[in-house]
Amino acid sequence: MESSMIQFRTGTTLADHTAPEITGPAGPIIHIEHITKIFGDRVKTVTAVDDISFDVNRGEIFGLLGPNGAGKSTLIRILTTLLRPTNGKAYVDRYEVTASPEKIRSIIGVCPQNSTLDVELTAYDNLAFYGKLVDVPDERLDTRIWELLEMTGLAERAHTRVATFSGGMRRKLEIVRAFIHHPLILFLDEPTIGLDPEARREVWQQIATLNREKTTIILTTHYMDEAEKLCDRIAFVDKGRLISLDTTDNLRKQIPAGDLIEIGTDTMNDAVLEEIRGTGMIISVSFRGGILHISAKNGSTVLPIIVSVLERHSIVMKSIAIRRPSLEDVFIYLTGKNLDDGNTTATVSGQRGNRK
Repeated sequence: MESSMIQFRTGTTLADHTAPEITGPAGPIIHIEHITKIFGDRVKTVTAVDDISFDVNRGEIFGLLGPNGAGKSTLIRILTTLLRPTNGKAYVDRYEVTASPEKIRSIIGVCPQNSTLDVELTAYDNLAFYGKLVDVPDERLDTRIWELLEMTGLAERAHTRVATFSGGMRRKLEIVRAFIHHPLILFLDEPTIGLDPEARREVWQQIATLNREKTTIILTTHYMDEAEKLCDRIAFVDKGRLISLDTTDNLRKQIPAGDLIEIGTDTMNDAVLEEIRGTGMIISVSFRGGILHISAKNGSTVLPIIVSVLERHSIVMKSIAIRRPSLEDVFIYLTGKNLDDGNTTATVSGQRGNRK
């Protein structure tokens, strides 16, 4: 996402195009109709967003989950009026993004993937500068700044240069900076990328706190645990296309297996995979990254049979685990790719990869 700061200004009168599907506060706060974004020229083009349609409900945390380059940030740039779509329509609180950009900018907050904090300024001054950009009244600004600093636990560092802050402290400051004018919608593009586990958990807590103030939050991430922890609904995006959209529980139900068995080993061959598949009790089996992945309806029943097969072939097992499907498992099942980097997995029977 672009690192340049958006300068929000109100008072400009533009024609407001209202989507007929969004008629009141009970309706979705974001409505997207067949949005497509194509980059390039007549010689070479790249479709970053490919005919995507969905709604975001008021007050929810909505996750856009997919590998790097899936089109998540491009879609956010369209919704925040930084980029015009090639085709389709998008409405933010009933305002069409290309017709009413100034109105939309007055009701949203944006925390881009790349930091736009001025590290030579203090935490207080960063918030004060941004508060003036988004027209927070002068008589309210100081109180609002201290509210946000208390929320982040940074009040004691209010007058310290941001250059001395850790990555987690900077990220928390940047998130509340986007919230300083009480926006209806907060866009967070990869909010915890590059942070250590403790800092990530602190940012998660902060996001949940902001959502309790009835702010709708749009979150892009390629961390499955982040999406599971925070999001009410999740949209899987890959190669610019919407693959699936639902709650975490319902997404998991798309995998027919009840259990996933993972066996760590340094060796594997086609003959062993074929024999495991031939037991008749396996839904799918694959070997990637030194892990034998097996889907089965009853893992505890199947596991002894699999172990017996591996022992007959002198396969050394380094670890064994049985677990329920995760969001990453669902993504791999639907696309045939890893969620973290989008690389095609080495899979065999039963996997649904590359679903359109």
